[in-house]
Amino acid sequence: MLLLPSLKLHSAFWFCTPGYRRNQTHRNSNIIRCAKKRTGKQLYPSEKKKLKSKYKELLSIFNEKSQFEGTWRLFNLAVPLDQDPGKDSQEVSDALLQSIAELLKFPVALMLPREPFSVVRKSFDARKEPKFVHTVDMDVQKLLSLEPFSLECISQLKPKVGHVERVHDGGDFGDLMSIIRDCKENKEGLAKGKNGHSIFSNKLYKKQDIKKPKIAVVGSGPSGLFSALVLAELGADVTLIERGQPVEKRGRDIGALIVRRILELDSNFCFGEGGAGTWSDGKLVTRIGRNSGSVIAVMRTLVQFGATKQILIAGKPHLGTDRLVPLLRNFRQHLQDLGVTIKFGTRVDDLHIENGHVLGVMISESADELRLKSQKLECDAVILAVGHSARDTYQMLLSHNVELVPKDFAVGLRIEHPQELINKIQYGELASEVCRGRGKVPVADYKVANYIDKDDFYESSDSKVASRSCYSFCMCPGGQVVLTSTNPSEICINGMSFSRRASRWANAALVVSVTMNDFEALNYYGPLAGVEFQTEFERRAAIMGGGNFVVPVQTVPDFLENKLSVTSVPPSSYRLGVKASNLHLLYPSHIIEALKHSLATFDKELPGFICNEALLHGVETRTSSPIQIPRDIDSYESTSVKGLYPVGEGAGYAGGIISASVDGMHAGFAVAKKFNLFDGDVKSVLSKAHNVGFAKY
Repeated sequence: MLLLPSLKLHSAFWFCTPGYRRNQTHRNSNIIRCAKKRTGKQLYPSEKKKLKSKYKELLSIFNEKSQFEGTWRLFNLAVPLDQDPGKDSQEVSDALLQSIAELLKFPVALMLPREPFSVVRKSFDARKEPKFVHTVDMDVQKLLSLEPFSLECISQLKPKVGHVERVHDGGDFGDLMSIIRDCKENKEGLAKGKNGHSIFSNKLYKKQDIKKPKIAVVGSGPSGLFSALVLAELGADVTLIERGQPVEKRGRDIGALIVRRILELDSNFCFGEGGAGTWSDGKLVTRIGRNSGSVIAVMRTLVQFGATKQILIAGKPHLGTDRLVPLLRNFRQHLQDLGVTIKFGTRVDDLHIENGHVLGVMISESADELRLKSQKLECDAVILAVGHSARDTYQMLLSHNVELVPKDFAVGLRIEHPQELINKIQYGELASEVCRGRGKVPVADYKVANYIDKDDFYESSDSKVASRSCYSFCMCPGGQVVLTSTNPSEICINGMSFSRRASRWANAALVVSVTMNDFEALNYYGPLAGVEFQTEFERRAAIMGGGNFVVPVQTVPDFLENKLSVTSVPPSSYRLGVKASNLHLLYPSHIIEALKHSLATFDKELPGFICNEALLHGVETRTSSPIQIPRDIDSYESTSVKGLYPVGEGAGYAGGIISASVDGMHAGFAVAKKFNLFDGDVKSVLSKAHNVGFAKY
């Protein structure tokens, strides 16, 4: 170990050790002001010169220059709640510096300058001692230049997965557009793939010799938008077709639904610019790898279009509808600036297929219900990015013998509690710190799951009863229950919230997994068995509610006791009206029993979950697509029809805003590669987002 005698000579350095600071908190402010002056050249010119010499010696001893260059990532840096500025702060606080110093084994936390450190992840942990847990990037060269006495600490720093890791900087890459453009500008050598070849085909740069491929993108949800973005950036002639309306008009149509009960069949909570996620919670959590290059590129692109930079740092990032609307306008404007033709209020009625290859689409205005003015739009490829509610599109695909496979999903009810109750369950005395989304701690949420063995069912003699999972889905703290029906004779609900999550209610779906066995038990067979299964319960809910989009509800205690108390229904956030009903009559008994069994389990995990204020709403059926359209794993092309590229949630390949965006982005690159606009490995391109770390804005 390299010893630095100069550290021993300055006993004042040990004056404010970590233990001393904890016992002398009243003196911190004075010490901090003093410490800020005791850095750099002003006080330690001779020591700094000696350390620079030692620094060079270390480079030769270790023969690893990278040890003292680039970025290190420091994980699990905890700061007690009372010492942290709060959930909305991204600063490196004094308490966080203390935690960094302890990890680095730096003797004096207040000697550490803030500039070399940047917070890249921050989440709140309410267990035991409430605290914020940070992930921090450390610029080694900047740290050494500002505080030479950190040299010994850096020299002893060793990588340890999940604690201290190296970040291999790949350049100052940001959003997806910047990555693509940088590669194009540096095509002669800077943009190299793993095999040493240029990432982009030389043909890309001879545009005058290449006819732009015409690509039709059907659907303007996350997958459609990102596939259109990639293709437009790479030079394709893109037409984006959306059956619904732009967000401005869509917002007015949703307002008419809530106020006057007028349901526009093609412009509602499911259809329109941005897809079903626009009028939802705007959650950006994902199970496909938060730190992957693909996810980081998507997140940064959203920031470029107007999302708050907080999504790059928050442990559970979300946007909220109020922020999604202006973001989508910016996204649309950028696509139009790239030359993308956007057709709103336009429905794809059919595919034009010859010899097993798509040659175009038949389109008409969504308002033309009889499709009397259907027109042909010729194209070289079709990216099918429809949502999970495009049931007429599924029927159309079947008419062309496109393979559709029924997929497992989940159905259930949406439960709603007072948000204050959830805050108290999760935070205890800290609930007062929430302040309806404006306090130091996040609005409380929850995530529960329960695996139910078929032996838990007393009537398990029924061969159709199988082991299954029950879990919470799309939890919306500080939100409201909304109508997501696409047909006036059906009731389907979801949850949404705005960015501040300031509503006095919390809601989440409680859903039970269902499979082909459940569909067949109701005599639904074939590729669209899951769709028919959904429709059955949505119609039952509409009848039970009495029509006019009124939702059937039941308190949790009444549901558990299978009784109906008409006069004891608590208030609901659902704005079109609720009706006390016996929800046992909605689903088959094994689904009801699974929900009852799980509610009892959840109440043990979250004491107070079962209460008179907890209200169940029916029904939640569109948790994910009921079908999957098989495609080639590499080309993303349908295995049934050439030139058709099924992507996103509606095709069965995603389950949220981020995963759908990533799927659309990869499909865009795959189609570009097909038409010689791109000639490399997508991972090589997107690794540029990963290598540079989370975000450096």
